[in-house]
Amino acid sequence: MRGKVTLQEIADAAGVSKFAVSRALSGKPGVSDETRAVLVKLAAQMGYFRSHPKMTGVEPRDTDPREWSGTVLVLFPNIRYQNRESRYWGPVFEGISERLNRKGMDMITLTEPSTEDTFSLLNPEAIKGIITVGTISTSLLLNIYRMGIPVVMVDHWDSAFLSDTVFTDNRTCMSELMKDLLCRGYTRFQFVGHIDDAHSFYERWEACRSTLEMSGVELRQNKALLHGGAQALAEEMDKLSEDELPEVFVCANDVTAAQVVDVLKEKGIDVPRRCGVTGFDDTNEQMPIYATVRVDKELLGMRAVDQLLWRITNPDSPVEKKLLHAELFVREVHAPRISRENDDRERSISTITYS
Repeated sequence: MRGKVTLQEIADAAGVSKFAVSRALSGKPGVSDETRAVLVKLAAQMGYFRSHPKMTGVEPRDTDPREWSGTVLVLFPNIRYQNRESRYWGPVFEGISERLNRKGMDMITLTEPSTEDTFSLLNPEAIKGIITVGTISTSLLLNIYRMGIPVVMVDHWDSAFLSDTVFTDNRTCMSELMKDLLCRGYTRFQFVGHIDDAHSFYERWEACRSTLEMSGVELRQNKALLHGGAQALAEEMDKLSEDELPEVFVCANDVTAAQVVDVLKEKGIDVPRRCGVTGFDDTNEQMPIYATVRVDKELLGMRAVDQLLWRITNPDSPVEKKLLHAELFVREVHAPRISRENDDRERSISTITYS
């Protein structure tokens, strides 16, 4: 029986991005009326609405009977591609904006908060709560702390500032990705990504390493790739022989994965047949990236609003960390080949049962 029709399948058939399909089918802005009509018709012909009866562009009814009012401050520093044009951060911001609008609340957005004077201009009594998006400096967080306002952080954690946070379940999702690779027979890996840049990247690296360790697979990690990312890989490639190449480069996110693909191709290495590259976040449809994790970025923003409103009414409850699971997506046709010496390993590892 035919499984559920995916947004990616519709996007491939129409020759557009999955993001455009998502906007069109949910009735959200970002695509023209003509494009929306074409995509809705195509989705219907492919059976999308039959396999997703609830996804008809109608927003779910708000089950919270409380009447909300007031203003929420969204702190969205424009650093490291953290902006509304980003294919990752843009949908997160939209999720926050749409949920606040549905709740009947106003929003103030700060993208360049650089000094204490920025916060001195704000009236704490007029702000119900604060949502931070992405990386926030410790100094800014301490300035927020002095305001005494409920805070929820999206995709960021700081030991100096304990607050509610909303994350993708990075450890579980990366562990699922690694187990999938192991069951396919791969045993030689390198993790690539600036693990100091984001707490999520560090969690993904920890999950990659620990999953291999629990499976009895040795990881000879090049530490330069944990702090230099694709740039370090370009420098290290000149030192590696053909036999020293891993079978799969496991990257902290899709942006890094795309950069790694470029580096490998510049060195004349066949991607993905000689080396596979995996990503995370589902922000790049570049086909050589043969596996990624499809993070629901808008939902991250929506759940941050929900958590903030809950925190406002429960100020004395312990700090919470919300984890949202995401879907592993593997492009089977682009899987890299497995070397002959791993045939026995492939047969034995496929019998492992994970608890």
